[in-house]
Amino acid sequence: MTSAADPQPVRLLYLEDLSIGQRFRSPPRMIEAAEMMAFARDFDPQPFHTDMDAAKESFFGSLAASGWHTAAITMRLVIDTLPIAGGVIGAGGPLSWPKPVFAGDTLAVEIEVLETTPSRSRPERGSMVIRILTRNQHGDVVQDFTPRVMLARRASVSPP
Repeated sequence: MTSAADPQPVRLLYLEDLSIGQRFRSPPRMIEAAEMMAFARDFDPQPFHTDMDAAKESFFGSLAASGWHTAAITMRLVIDTLPIAGGVIGAGGPLSWPKPVFAGDTLAVEIEVLETTPSRSRPERGSMVIRILTRNQHGDVVQDFTPRVMLARRASVSPP
């Protein structure tokens, strides 16, 4: 696997490569109004996500990104930052959006490994719990997600 910005092969990560407390940070990504409105028109067509004038009169006071758009951006940043062998396969977890995302905000994610668990019944895989904080350019948390993620193990071992 290689990235467009870096033609060097990316080292894929397996359960054995990750440890509790390990942290990863993504590069920043700026969010534009047109992108926010396009996403919202397709997936969350509410006036405070799709109409600049209506958004001024809303709870947010300005055009705000859909939480689901924030989640999609977060997923992209996670994929770009945490190259899990076999892909990032989520199994759910608590998700909140403590602050809105506005046009012009720059988002980045911080990922912390909270738990790693080899599977007892499937020696070729395991899971981990990670906390993903998405922050804006001011350091404010705009999304807090703590999913369990399934991932491959580098070497199969016999279950105990």
